Amino acid sequence: MSTHALEAVFAPRSVVMIGASPKPDNLGRVIWQNIRDAGFAGPVHFVNPRYQEIEGTPCLASLGDLGEPVDLAIITTPPAAVPGVIADAAAAGIQAAVIITAGLGKGPGSLAEAALAAAARTGLRLVGPNCLGILSPHARLNASFARGAALPGNLALISQSGAVVTAVVEWAGRQSIGFSGIASLGDMADVDADDLLDYFATDPKTRAILLYIESINDAQAFMSAARAAARSKPVVVVKGGRSAAAAKAAASHTGALAGADAVYDAAFRRAGLLRVNYLHELFDAAAILGRMPPFRGDRLAILTNGGGLGILAVDQLSDLGGTLAEPLAETFQAIDAHLPPTWSKANPLDIIGDAGPARYRAALGPLLADSGTDAVLVIYCPTALSDPADCAEAVVATLAEHKARSGGKPVLASWTGVTAAADPVFAPAGIPGFDTPEAAVRAFMHLVRHAEAQETLLQTPPSLPEEFVPDIARARRVVRDALAEGQAWLDPVAVSAVLEAYDIPAPVVLAATTPEAAGEAAASLIATHGAVALKINSPDIVHKSDVGGVRLNLDSVAAVVTAGREILETVQRLRPEARHPTLLIQPMVTRKGAHELICGIAEDASFGPVILFGAGGVGVEAVADSALTLPPLHLGLAQDLIHRTRIFRLLRGYRDRPPADLDGIALTLVKLSQLSADIPEIRELDINPMLADAEGVLALDTRIAVAPSVGSSAQAFGRNPRFAIQPYPSELTRQLELQDGQKIRVRAVKPEDEALVTRFFEAVAPDDLRQRFFAAVRDFPHSFIARFTQIDYARVLVLLALDAQSGEVLGVAELHADANREIGEYAVLVRSALKGKGLGWLLMRQLIEYARSHGLHRITGQVLAENLTMLGMCRELDFTVEADPLEPALRAVHLDIER
Repeated sequence: MSTHALEAVFAPRSVVMIGASPKPDNLGRVIWQNIRDAGFAGPVHFVNPRYQEIEGTPCLASLGDLGEPVDLAIITTPPAAVPGVIADAAAAGIQAAVIITAGLGKGPGSLAEAALAAAARTGLRLVGPNCLGILSPHARLNASFARGAALPGNLALISQSGAVVTAVVEWAGRQSIGFSGIASLGDMADVDADDLLDYFATDPKTRAILLYIESINDAQAFMSAARAAARSKPVVVVKGGRSAAAAKAAASHTGALAGADAVYDAAFRRAGLLRVNYLHELFDAAAILGRMPPFRGDRLAILTNGGGLGILAVDQLSDLGGTLAEPLAETFQAIDAHLPPTWSKANPLDIIGDAGPARYRAALGPLLADSGTDAVLVIYCPTALSDPADCAEAVVATLAEHKARSGGKPVLASWTGVTAAADPVFAPAGIPGFDTPEAAVRAFMHLVRHAEAQETLLQTPPSLPEEFVPDIARARRVVRDALAEGQAWLDPVAVSAVLEAYDIPAPVVLAATTPEAAGEAAASLIATHGAVALKINSPDIVHKSDVGGVRLNLDSVAAVVTAGREILETVQRLRPEARHPTLLIQPMVTRKGAHELICGIAEDASFGPVILFGAGGVGVEAVADSALTLPPLHLGLAQDLIHRTRIFRLLRGYRDRPPADLDGIALTLVKLSQLSADIPEIRELDINPMLADAEGVLALDTRIAVAPSVGSSAQAFGRNPRFAIQPYPSELTRQLELQDGQKIRVRAVKPEDEALVTRFFEAVAPDDLRQRFFAAVRDFPHSFIARFTQIDYARVLVLLALDAQSGEVLGVAELHADANREIGEYAVLVRSALKGKGLGWLLMRQLIEYARSHGLHRITGQVLAENLTMLGMCRELDFTVEADPLEPALRAVHLDIER
């Protein structure tokens, strides 16, 4: 993942075309014509040894003949020539290349691999191969074979499909919607979606990003880039291939429910991306994002001259979970003074079919001023009594007047059936227009959902109970021993030990090899619990009930022996190949009215471990009520997972049924997430059913699949490398001591640390805050603290120094790595009373060690020239201190990291 040299792709100073041709149907000629027609201002060179000139422009025999630096190469040569061309481009100092050519193949031994190897020698970036090309309207560059050029604007489009690019460009041109940059990724030999998400996330010309993907090469890189981008601007994603014709067979219920598209959906949600399923929805999103900045609020007022269209808009709003605004009484009074008595006097505001420009102005003005309304959808139904363009002009004028007075309010429009007459009026005014009211409402809800997603991602989660301290070593021993014996599934006794190590309540499990031994083992359980359950156990039998392998409510030793014989006989008849059949005995748990749930861990080929929750029991697949998320989890994310299922409505309690222990359910999901992080050898875990009621939760039946970690032996245990989102770095925790002997504990920040961090900032002297933030800081709103505590551990490190006794924060240290993972920018702040006691020095040493171990090349920072203490510490730590060329009051400091 890197943004290196992408500026050469979207803002090149010069271009060279390799494979250019004067032939009319040649791909190189088509692209050259597009570059020429777009008006690219820089020099464009041709390389093709078969021609001396093309349309009056000299044609070079090789890249070695260029004679001047070139930023970007466009390649349309035959596939076999591409690796050599890339090698020549690298030797010529070219920074980036777009490989239009298809047929290079993929994987070891392919032409694509050879081209990538040649590019890697100098860091030359490759877009493609097998792509449509790139369009950079602000640079007046159309290096693609799209039929039309894109207008300049503020949307970025990243697509794995060239067809989607051409469709979006053609549609956007008709809507006067422009782009900051467009990239067709093709086979993604080098430049990937995550690279471009990072690039456009920091591009000041880009307001929002549209993304079409079919697959992801590196889930960790994608999730890190997507999370960063979505925090700065809206990202709308369409995933192609949602309904695969064949799905991988899964051994457990959890695996069967964790389908590939469901996992992508969970990943998009976790990253804060806005997912749409169809191209027309992407068009809707583009229409509103291209003309309207994000806003907060979901209350929509609907103004229409046709009651039926207003009703359809309300239906769509209700279907999508939106809120119909309730304008204030004075708003209706102001409108009523100018409208005929037959208007609706309610939302939707039907101003009657003969409404003209004056009536639209009279109704829209008060709505824009109404405090009970967040946005307005204006609908026009064509009649012979008014002109659509005149009515559109009235809307634009009214909005302009309101903006001049109070800053404006979002307005959407649907001139149904007469879009062509209204668009030339609405587009210059930045009002998004839609063909139908339903499309307008969908677009409105896109922005609402984006705002809600961002708010949800920044919510402060509850703290975990202090008593939850898993016995990681015990669970690892159990799994290690099972792997040493060649087991793929833990036996029930081992499962029970793992659950106990992570404090997940479950009934005791006893094992027996014969019916008689089962009866003896059951005697004590019957005495204490009244009855037992008897189940078959075999590594070859996944679902016990399918082979008659479960007997319940056995209340005597004789009943256990008889049931055991019947189970073994049935298994022998139905599954004679089943190995090592034994009997399991558990106390019969009677929890009348308890809900049967499912929760577990599944493994996805792209995103690694996923956590599942839903309605459980024998019919779990038929009920199909489940939700997925990516670990790691905190309690807030676990609660959100629960809320996304239908059974949540029952778990809250109804009629005479008390609520289930929702906190206990959420905590169990967090424990499973932690288990997956701690023991990557656990590949699948299935608790079905898990009983839940007001008394708590109980894992009745659990299966755990294990396998050695990829690239490691069965004994090499550690943090799960397959997590798509970097888990909490507990390994960074240190116990340290200040110069005066005060003991401190240094650890990475957690999302639930908001209150701790807030108290810390409030305790720091105002002048010390000014020296840290370069401005006076008085307030620390939730949004600021949440972005400080809810971080991507793959990119950002925030260390807290905590007093060992009180637990209060004494100092903080930050290191923010760039997208290329090469440079990290630091910041350190300590409580004013602790200055001079060595805390800042200790924290800086921790940052330097972290940077070295994570491959960063340099640490940088800015320090006020008056902050002599910090500058002195930097010099003692071998930082270079220089005057900042842009800010005389600042000093730029950097430390080159030795490997």
